[in-house]
Amino acid sequence: MTKPEMPSSPSSPAPRRFWLVALLSAAAAAVVSACKTAPDATPAPAGPATAPDSPVIGPIAGPKGSARSSGAATPRAYREDGATHIYGLNSDRIYKGRMPPLLYAVGVLNVEIDRAGRVTRLDWMRAPKHAPEVMAEIAKMIQEASPFPAPARMGKVVYTDTWLWHKSGKFQLDTLTEGQD
Repeated sequence: MTKPEMPSSPSSPAPRRFWLVALLSAAAAAVVSACKTAPDATPAPAGPATAPDSPVIGPIAGPKGSARSSGAATPRAYREDGATHIYGLNSDRIYKGRMPPLLYAVGVLNVEIDRAGRVTRLDWMRAPKHAPEVMAEIAKMIQEASPFPAPARMGKVVYTDTWLWHKSGKFQLDTLTEGQD
């Protein structure tokens, strides 16, 4: 069976529909993140201070977070919930439109989430070591986004996403990317 060809015209309905869905998902994530409940009075202990390329072990608490849970049954399904959560908290940092062909940094990161949605470990699979400031900024964004949606059906989850970083400091996650020129 052959794959159907996608129309290459940017004005065709299929790409517009995809961007509309992505835009609506980001807007819904922003609304959901704005409707969260008050955080616990006792903050979770912060993880140890580490170099940007070393794993972070232990619960990481931040001022922001999610009061919702995820119904995802697999890490791949949870990845979209995690990406939507990050986009909702960082809407001003999202690169709008298609990314240029040459990016400042690309990083692949495993994020471990416990049953309460707290980040317990970060592990770089492909670290942009030429840009340590990007590695530190990504780790900081994830720490500040904790707690993530609680993985109710899995108990805990380790999911992987690719960070596409523009020289302006704006980014897209591969899960929700608008593509590249």
